[in-house]
Amino acid sequence: AEALEQAKAAFAEGDVNTASTFYSHILQHEPDNADALAGLGRCLLKSGDAKQARALLERVPADAANHAEVAALRSGLELVEQAEKAGSSADLAARVQQNPTDHEARFNLSLALFAQGEREQAVDHLLDIVKRDRQWNEEAARKQLLKFFEAAGPTDPFTIASRRRLSTLLFS
Repeated sequence: AEALEQAKAAFAEGDVNTASTFYSHILQHEPDNADALAGLGRCLLKSGDAKQARALLERVPADAANHAEVAALRSGLELVEQAEKAGSSADLAARVQQNPTDHEARFNLSLALFAQGEREQAVDHLLDIVKRDRQWNEEAARKQLLKFFEAAGPTDPFTIASRRRLSTLLFS
């Protein structure tokens, strides 16, 4: 339990190598530990190794499929896949600059930015869509924000601040 807390703290501080070491150590003793599997998967994902992260997700026991850490890993993998399909952030930014109401380009730009670690900018673009046309594409922007929040984790300061911004927009 202590090693798990240290791993989570290291990950929260951005120290992926230390977190990976702790998670790997836990898995040597408890190969089916869902927290450690998901945590190591998130470390791999953050390091750019989506293939290995997916392999760890597949090792998670079925009874832990809805665990918060597992859900965060799953969302992170989905976001990586979406970003790969979104296109070049430079091309998408040019499209948005030419036509600020091109919600599809703005949506895809947010995916690309989030994958590049530009989380605040990604949220800004989705909030812009919500502000301009809340119902666009069956509320795709709001739903995507929720995926961002799930991938970051419910206690991440980014999630807390961004949720507040979304709530202010929705209820104003």
